[in-house]
Amino acid sequence: QVQLVESGGGLVQTGDSLRLSCAASGRTFSNYAMGWFRQAPGKEREFVAAISVSETVTNYANPVKGRFTISRDDAKNTVYLQMNSLRPEDTAVYYCAASVTYYTGSRQNRYNYWGQGTQVTVSS
Repeated sequence: QVQLVESGGGLVQTGDSLRLSCAASGRTFSNYAMGWFRQAPGKEREFVAAISVSETVTNYANPVKGRFTISRDDAKNTVYLQMNSLRPEDTAVYYCAASVTYYTGSRQNRYNYWGQGTQVTVSS
């Protein structure tokens, strides 16, 4: 079993930056691909970014390409999402997820463990 806890969310203004963290406990973090998803009010949860084992592959949704960066620190059992140039449409609850099958795509049912989420609100 893997427990995931997100942190770093908050209220910011358009153009600001935030860095989200997701700390993992339990089984070997370095063996999992990790992803970030988000859910805006009234919308379905959507893929944001993913990173493979050993950081060899990263994958981003089109709306965040060039603004968000996913990274991981296996020594700290943590995955990060650096979010720059934030926009009001980035407002959502952000979730991290772990895949035991090294999956780095956007299909949510391929991720096995999920955190509880952290709120990000971007004011205009």
